Amino acid sequence: MKLSQSFTKTTKNAPADEVSRSAKYLLRAGYIYKEMAGVYDYLPLGMRTLDKIVQVIREEINAIGGEELRMTSLQPKDAWVASGRWDDKVLDVWFKTKLNAGGELGLATTHEEALTHLMKTFISSYKDLPIYAYQFQTKFRNELRAKSGIMRTREFLMKDLYSFSKNREQHDLFYEKVSKTYLKIFDRLGIGDSTFRTFASGGSFSKFSDEFQTLCDAGEDIIYLDREKGIAVNEEVYTDETLKDLGLDKKNLEKCKAAEVGNIFTLGYKYSDALDLCFNDEDGKRQKVFMGSYGIGPSRVMGVIAEKLSDDKGLIWPEEIAPYKYYLIGIGEEGIKKAAELHDMAPEDVLLDDRENARTGEKFADAELMGIPVRVVVSDKTLADGKVEIKERKTGETKLLTLDEFTSKLS
Repeated sequence: MKLSQSFTKTTKNAPADEVSRSAKYLLRAGYIYKEMAGVYDYLPLGMRTLDKIVQVIREEINAIGGEELRMTSLQPKDAWVASGRWDDKVLDVWFKTKLNAGGELGLATTHEEALTHLMKTFISSYKDLPIYAYQFQTKFRNELRAKSGIMRTREFLMKDLYSFSKNREQHDLFYEKVSKTYLKIFDRLGIGDSTFRTFASGGSFSKFSDEFQTLCDAGEDIIYLDREKGIAVNEEVYTDETLKDLGLDKKNLEKCKAAEVGNIFTLGYKYSDALDLCFNDEDGKRQKVFMGSYGIGPSRVMGVIAEKLSDDKGLIWPEEIAPYKYYLIGIGEEGIKKAAELHDMAPEDVLLDDRENARTGEKFADAELMGIPVRVVVSDKTLADGKVEIKERKTGETKLLTLDEFTSKLS
């Protein structure tokens, strides 16, 4: 990518109504564009970062047997009426509309009902189970308050995984596998050291559900963390009974603000009961399917990473999800020429700042604002010694590499 050919531009100011650091930096750096409160467009840099987050999640979910599909956002009401969740008094974040031909539709807030209904076509025998189906899909929730930029929005990307099992035992094995996989995902995304499995209310299906909470001053949740054990308890279930069940001691718990980046739920028979999703077991007896759901919001995670991994100069992306690995700047006639040649060697890894109307200092500032992991400067002066200057965004460390050393990194 060459910045001279991009329609996006960095800005010095973010909208006055944005209060979170992540939102301000993502807007200023040209990653997102605000349509209205809780609704954002993803610009080229933001789209590349979001896609890389999605790919990390996809790889890890595929590794534990997930099968990807894509379901519709438009939802007919019948399955939701059957579950009891069409009523706005039960689920109060619906966006609903009417068809010109007659009938009412909703924009999906989640997909338990829809996928349970779909699985009635494919599940009839114990031999069909287990099934682990997931998607990356846009959800719509009419939130009363949208805040913190892309950390809480009314339109957002969600990875929702649903498990269909023969019984509780089969479900529990997969549930624990997903928990371990989520921690691996957040580690790859650069927030593993500050993200913890957090016990929360399980509702009517189980004693606990699990949230994955990242320590974050901009977070909306309060958790009580045992750092040594690597687990936490959400404030909503912080009782003496809960601590006893989990073997936790109040003296070892730290009260923290956190942002939820994932969750997993045991659904049990709630939706298979409502929609009559059954299978015939080994003895030919009709049994209900046991279900679970497992969510990660890639767009929300992107906001949390931007909030956590930034400083007073801008964003600091982990290399695996940065839109580009290198921010390349040419200075002087020969430096500009060589920078263009280096860009063309690996355009998927290199963002070339070839803007003629931008001063060198402005380019340096934009490199830090955008959070590209490595800034590379090719100048007439460094070329005279056959070298380029690189600076690590995360550490600030600067050093010289020979042209051969740097081109070998590109190749």
